[in-house]
Amino acid sequence: MIEQKVLWQRDGSVVKSGSLHCASTYWQRARGLLGRPSPASGIGLKISPCSSVHTFFMGYAIDLVYLSRENIVLKVVTDLKPWRVSATRGAHSVVEYAAGEVDVLGIQVGDVCVYC
Repeated sequence: MIEQKVLWQRDGSVVKSGSLHCASTYWQRARGLLGRPSPASGIGLKISPCSSVHTFFMGYAIDLVYLSRENIVLKVVTDLKPWRVSATRGAHSVVEYAAGEVDVLGIQVGDVCVYC
């Protein structure tokens, strides 16, 4: 998977920076974080295209950030436990983080994900 540096911006100012691994093939998207250890701090997995996520068979909770085609944050879901489903109408991609990471990064609805 490709790793990209990203900036999370709010009102044109940088809130935080980090890295995203990008899952773009069918099999990468289908697997997501299944069978993988919880992501390290500041690193997420971007699944694109994607508008829904399940945590079946996962051993840990995750945070989700749903993005529009323009990479604007549409919805934030924190601490999604195993064996749950989450979806957002109009989302083009989703970023999966370790549980608690969205609060650490300070990501909010309306923020923009900018690739460096």
